[in-house]
Amino acid sequence: MEFFNIIGKSFGSLVILFLITKLMGRKQAGQLNLFDYIIGITIGSVASAMILDKDVMFLEGTAAVLVYGICAYLISIITTKSIVCRRLIIGSPSVLIDNGRILYNSLRESKIDVNELLQEARSNGYFDISQIEYAIMEPNGRISFLLKNKYNQPTLKDLKLKVDYQGLCSNLVIDGKIMHNNLKQIGKDEKWLMKRISNNGYDCLDDIILVTCDSKEKLTIFEKNKDVSKIQVLE
Repeated sequence: MEFFNIIGKSFGSLVILFLITKLMGRKQAGQLNLFDYIIGITIGSVASAMILDKDVMFLEGTAAVLVYGICAYLISIITTKSIVCRRLIIGSPSVLIDNGRILYNSLRESKIDVNELLQEARSNGYFDISQIEYAIMEPNGRISFLLKNKYNQPTLKDLKLKVDYQGLCSNLVIDGKIMHNNLKQIGKDEKWLMKRISNNGYDCLDDIILVTCDSKEKLTIFEKNKDVSKIQVLE
């Protein structure tokens, strides 16, 4: 009986957490500010207690999760409308490198050292810190880098090259199933799709894992490679 009780609580808490997450928005883990991070940990702890702790009533835990979720939602509204509250609750960016100079006091205030700064630079593809003009720590803890002009890669505009507009690709077939809504959005139908697929040498959708279509109506077909052996990563 206790086993089924835990299953029921788990399912109920999962539904509640899903609704709360929808309420709080679609931020990824790396985009969470300090307040969102604390709220997320607390809600997770409460949800865990709801399931496993017999002394915690399910309704009490649900009420606690709802309170935290509503608080997070209200805070997001307040910080959207008030710059002062935004700086107080979420924080503000900190300049760590200014005109190529590492600001030691800013590093201390941001609670990071030079090694962590170098690591973040390498993670972003910058192995020579002398090439960096600015480094800014964002409120979510990530560091943004701006290279010095002489180290920036030339753009197509700089090279005066013209490129055709590419736009977004539409997924027309996924796991052998036709995405009819996507077909409708590009103004095509199933008959057009099957004819194009047949012209590419495929008679059955079961052999296809993905079909994409670009803005020029070029199809790219990915077939199911069932006979390919597993590729080993070299250590």
